[in-house]
Amino acid sequence: MTGGSLFPACSPTRLLLPGQNLLYKIKLEGVQQADADRLQNLYQQKPNNRFPIPKLAIYQLGQYFYKPDALKRELQDERTRYDSLILKAGRDSVAVGKLLIKRERHTRRHQLALSEGNALMRLGEAPVVYDSTLTERTTEQLSTFLKSQGFFRSSVSARDAVKDRRVTVTYKVTENQPFRYTQLDYDIADSAVAKVVLENQKQALIHKGDQYSEEAIGLERARLEKLLKNAGYYDFRQQYITLEADTSYAPGTVRLRTLIANPGPGQQHQIYTIRHVSFLTDAGAIRFGVRRDTLVRDSIYFLAYKHRFSTKVLNQRVEVRPGSVYSLNNTQTTQRQLADLDMFRFNTVSYQKVAGDSASGLHRLDAVVNASPQKKFQETTELGGTVVANLPGPFGNFRLKARNVFGGAEVLEIGLRAGLEGQFPLVAPSEESKFSTSRTTQLGANLSLVLPQFLVPWRTNRFLTRYNPKTRISTSFTYVDRPEYTRTNLEASYDYIWQRNVFQQYVVTVQNISLVNSRLDQEYRNALLKLPNNAALLRSFGSLLIPSANATSYYNSNDFNQTRDARSFRATAELGGVGRRIYTRPGSTDNSGTEAETTVGGVLVLDYARFNADFRRYHKLTSQSYFVWRLNGGLAHALTPTRLTAEDGTSTSPYIIPYDKYFFGGGGTSLRAWRPRRLGPGSYTSVLTKEGVVQLDSRGKPIQDENVEQPGELLLEGSAEYRFPLYDYLDGALFTDFGNVWSLQKNDPRPGAQFDPGRFYKEFAVSSGIGFRFDFTFLIIRLDIATKIYDPTAVDGDEWAINRFAIWRKKDKPWQNTPTLNVGIGYPF
Repeated sequence: MTGGSLFPACSPTRLLLPGQNLLYKIKLEGVQQADADRLQNLYQQKPNNRFPIPKLAIYQLGQYFYKPDALKRELQDERTRYDSLILKAGRDSVAVGKLLIKRERHTRRHQLALSEGNALMRLGEAPVVYDSTLTERTTEQLSTFLKSQGFFRSSVSARDAVKDRRVTVTYKVTENQPFRYTQLDYDIADSAVAKVVLENQKQALIHKGDQYSEEAIGLERARLEKLLKNAGYYDFRQQYITLEADTSYAPGTVRLRTLIANPGPGQQHQIYTIRHVSFLTDAGAIRFGVRRDTLVRDSIYFLAYKHRFSTKVLNQRVEVRPGSVYSLNNTQTTQRQLADLDMFRFNTVSYQKVAGDSASGLHRLDAVVNASPQKKFQETTELGGTVVANLPGPFGNFRLKARNVFGGAEVLEIGLRAGLEGQFPLVAPSEESKFSTSRTTQLGANLSLVLPQFLVPWRTNRFLTRYNPKTRISTSFTYVDRPEYTRTNLEASYDYIWQRNVFQQYVVTVQNISLVNSRLDQEYRNALLKLPNNAALLRSFGSLLIPSANATSYYNSNDFNQTRDARSFRATAELGGVGRRIYTRPGSTDNSGTEAETTVGGVLVLDYARFNADFRRYHKLTSQSYFVWRLNGGLAHALTPTRLTAEDGTSTSPYIIPYDKYFFGGGGTSLRAWRPRRLGPGSYTSVLTKEGVVQLDSRGKPIQDENVEQPGELLLEGSAEYRFPLYDYLDGALFTDFGNVWSLQKNDPRPGAQFDPGRFYKEFAVSSGIGFRFDFTFLIIRLDIATKIYDPTAVDGDEWAINRFAIWRKKDKPWQNTPTLNVGIGYPF
């Protein structure tokens, strides 16, 4: 039997018909000053995508399995089978309806396969057959774009070269020097309009010395229109504005003249003022034969069949005021501020010219604000599952939102959550231990009231309203039940929230009080006592009172699905337990007279300072591909030492903070090749012991223990990810993560855990991997497969983990580096 290949050779030209050639590559030459990316986006025909996956090869593989005749037979069989079932259903309309839906779904799937190929073919790309007419059209598009950017003396040519039926197209651009503005003139017939324009010249988007740009001219026309509308010119339109460019004076120069025409011969543009403002709070509602009741506040008429909303709150949100000059900006601000209340499904501001004004020479408008209320109650239920530590776990969330609870546009939110989740053991389990990979029970509830204003003991003015001020009063309770411990957290918070603009938000938590209580299993307690930082860990699982205040600044120019070229920055500063000696008192002293821990009613209070900053950059490469990166850093430390007494009676005074305030590395939103909270600190190597004896592998090296959580006080980490489309709702990603956590304790008992400015850069852990994102628009499910590249915490000689890579880890080779699977909802960053 003669050996052969399972599949035919996947030559890129195998599927071409006689006379056809494959567009293989496009080159762009001569671009020095113009935007090359924008020029490339104008290509009318592009080669098959070869990175990060060879889409033509995938299409050819799918075509090998493509059997259209069989698909046609299956389609006909499906239709015949369902026609028979529909006939048998007779007059049963419900059954017939279900069968029709099923028939449509099945036949649509077959028709899709017939028209676009099987799943592999749709994942790939059909060969791009070279079309010389599209090359000519591209040349025209490139030339037009260059001239629109001021390269009036530019030229574009194209040449194609064919080799082995593969075409390489080269576009040669000769830019020459771009034209620049040397003179800016204005010709405005209306002197009042001219005064407004000239007084605001500093905001102009075109300046002397700038390169000519048709885009900039279009933006300047839009700016002038908005400027004049904000000055009261209600009827003004862009059609009155003309920008004339003259290039005949000197080589490479442009004289730009801005002309603003009057509405007609002998006519001038008119400034309009607001006469009346009416606010309908139940727009769209109809009560036949019943008139709306009217309330007046600050000369604004509030109309409703039944007044449910505080006119004081609504009045603060209305920027369109009687007697004021018409302003487009005030109109848009009013709509935005009303939308921010989350009380109305939609709102509009419309204007009507006052009848009879034209005859009397007046120019007035009546404004009507129409707002349609949202449902008072909104319920959301989420059911799902997670996979952690190779164990699936269900979870459920229930949220109830009640609007306008007390008539002042307040929002009351109630949340309940419950779930089972797989969990790695917190410490290394012994052979007899009951602590191994297990499921934990998590229960929680929260209650919050959001007020649409700052709740302060003095009167606030309307100026603050444009920043969408809110006061949030909230409380929550969390219960966690694990084999090692049971832990509860009761928390209350008082927050002020406001927005500088649509991208920037601030949150100031005036006071947050958290009461933590835990009950430890005795075996787990004994295991903690064996760890280097046992005293701090034990106290973190005791009774803690954590009073704190914090402030957060958050900027995000992206949207929910992260589809923009954008930036995101979040910075949070927090102080906890400040001045604890003022409101606490020392506990009892021991026989030696040593002062015990500082408590309130027997509950320990810790003080600390914590800062965290996170910057993210989203580069949009094409309409569906992105390069994104993230830098994240944090610092946490106690303000004063806390005296701790260990179970053996010894006393120490370490700088400790609440366990939840430490930083951790590893997990689905950090370094994805490490288990959550298991990375670091520094180059400290946690080794597996049994009855105090270090366990060795078959090589004679200590076995690394990757089960112990590793808290740190300093965090430095980052990620870079390339995101690209694969097929329909499936996207792919290639990523690299790096970072670590370190200790800031001078006497930390973990060797290599301390941060050292001369060594820390050598202790960055690195991991890489591939990911898949199932983008359902309203929900993104993420699968990431990551492997360690460099592990500074590995035993000596094993730091380059990539050299120990294996798909499956064998029990007799515990040093092998196997991939880690992370399943999550949403993007990692």
